[in-house]
Amino acid sequence: MVVSNKITIFAAKFYTSLYIFVTMINRTLVRTHVVRNLFAFYKDDEKSVHTALKELDMSFSNTYFLYILLLDFVNELTHFAQTRIDLMRERAIATHTDYRPSLNFVNNRLAKQLFDNRRLRQLTADNHLSWQAAYNNVELIYKELLASQFYQEYQAIPQPTYDDDKTIWKKIFSEIMPKTPELDSALEEIELAMPLQNLFLAADTNIILSFVIKTIKQFKPDSTKDQPLLEMFRSEEELDFAKRLLTLTIQNRDEYSALIDGKLRNWDPERVAYMDRIIMQTAIAELINFPDIAIQVTMNEYIEIAKEYSTESSPAFINGILDQIALDLKRQKKIFK
Repeated sequence: MVVSNKITIFAAKFYTSLYIFVTMINRTLVRTHVVRNLFAFYKDDEKSVHTALKELDMSFSNTYFLYILLLDFVNELTHFAQTRIDLMRERAIATHTDYRPSLNFVNNRLAKQLFDNRRLRQLTADNHLSWQAAYNNVELIYKELLASQFYQEYQAIPQPTYDDDKTIWKKIFSEIMPKTPELDSALEEIELAMPLQNLFLAADTNIILSFVIKTIKQFKPDSTKDQPLLEMFRSEEELDFAKRLLTLTIQNRDEYSALIDGKLRNWDPERVAYMDRIIMQTAIAELINFPDIAIQVTMNEYIEIAKEYSTESSPAFINGILDQIALDLKRQKKIFK
């Protein structure tokens, strides 16, 4: 009996740790947010480090709001579909015509679970998150859904399984939402209607869509109203990493910039792209001050950021400079890894 209880407790802790591992803000997003906030910080000479840290905090919150809003799109699109069915029914009654729509989509069990989810309802209400301002964009996305083959096939299923109900939403978030310009337009409309400025970071949309899909995968037929959603951070450690990285990069800006300039053979320092310099300064701050992170991990992460936010030639350029700097720092025993 004792052994059985120990196994049960171990299993509970194991699966809980697995769940906690899948969080919204991972190290990759942290680095991206730090680089973007540094870009804004250096553009405004009036900002203090304290202000930069507050804006970093806000950028993480805004990204989490985007996650919650996209999850709530399940409810919004389902409601929109139901209103269209109700309207068509009224017209059919008025014109004495036969109207028998498939109710698979509006009766989707995953959508019902998300509508009932206490955490989702609380977060949308507390933060005044709503698709109301983007009604026209929702209608256009709905029309794209109607034209898709996977939607038509789903609606034709006589009795959809729970897996069928989950699959259609995974396809909506993987095949329609990343490709439609209506999503960005919708988020812009919502942002304009909100009291906060710069609420959403459009550059994060695709990765947040992937987190929405991960959340959908975690739902089961017996998931209750208290089914957990992803948390913003795994622990305070991630937030501390972000704040230390931003602060150290700012405090040692001149030193790190000198290291970069020292490797620019036959290259005018003024010609280095502004974003490239910020990416390299942040990478150097990580190389020197975070001994638990492998050099290659740091290099790879910032090269990926360069691919996303800088010029076509930036990844190779940054890789070459950082590689030389890392070798020098190791020789000088300034990094031990």
